[in-house]
Amino acid sequence: MPKRVGRYTLELLNRPCILTSATAVGKKEAEGPRGLLFDKVFEDSRCAKDAWEEAEAELQRAALSKALEKAGLEPADLDMLFAGDLLNQCLVSAVHASNLLLPYIGLYGACSTMAESLAMAACFVEGGLAGRCAALTSSHFCASERQFRFPLEYGSQRPASAQWTATASGAAIVGRGEGPRVTAVTFGRIVDFGVKDANNMGGAMAPAAADTLSTFFQDTGSRPADYDLILTGDLGAVGSRLLQTLMEEKGYPLGELHDDCGLRLYDRAAQGVEAGGSGCGCSAAIVCGEILPMLREKKLRRVLFAATGALMSLTSAQQRLSIPGIAHAVLLESE
Repeated sequence: MPKRVGRYTLELLNRPCILTSATAVGKKEAEGPRGLLFDKVFEDSRCAKDAWEEAEAELQRAALSKALEKAGLEPADLDMLFAGDLLNQCLVSAVHASNLLLPYIGLYGACSTMAESLAMAACFVEGGLAGRCAALTSSHFCASERQFRFPLEYGSQRPASAQWTATASGAAIVGRGEGPRVTAVTFGRIVDFGVKDANNMGGAMAPAAADTLSTFFQDTGSRPADYDLILTGDLGAVGSRLLQTLMEEKGYPLGELHDDCGLRLYDRAAQGVEAGGSGCGCSAAIVCGEILPMLREKKLRRVLFAATGALMSLTSAQQRLSIPGIAHAVLLESE
């Protein structure tokens, strides 16, 4: 069973394993600096479907199918599916899950969903509630823009603080075996600093990231230098700068140990993504496509992954309500 360490952190004594991981991305993501690391690339953003939402469900299907294939498993070999996306009622995940006939827990953590799903799957395996679980999430630029901002045809200008919603999905199979381990998790608290600009999600999420990271360090008695990489997702350029300042104020300067999935996915200068990437699929693509393989190959030993989410809705944005932030931390270690 998980052991509580400090106030909010859970140490997973049985060290659940990430057996395999896989990714599916769109054309723009494949043109970025990590393009060769992804398992499946869809040159057509519609993924041969009629609607953007169906296209995103196809991203999830491709990512999970590839992860299962790598492990030599079928969907029926899973005990639970933890999945989420950005759309109302986690529509995409529900559509995909309807074809799997698996117990399904839908998660809405916005851009934090990859960490949230990994943490939930690991805790279920740790506690003996499941033998194998899938952690899965996705986002799609066109589906998200239609829901949260403007019709694509509107052609609105994007400010420099805006981030580009990734068309991507990542899946990880969590169970017992060989591979990178989930050894601790910290489920974050809601932090609302009063940011109301939907085009400044990095500013809205950075305080939550600072709260969760500092809580993790306090609970575990560790320091940033104890880790090879402290990876957030997805603060982008604006949120990453703010996080650095907040962590220095809390006595945990991150320095060059910190990087952000929203800054790793795209070439900001060449691809016109303003402050960087965002969306559930951004950190999912980086963690499942780059970080977990590096842990498996022991190119990295200890990675503290803290994914962040801006918990806004279409209604709250229209009413100009402030954007609550959340961040969940997952400690990933090599075998």
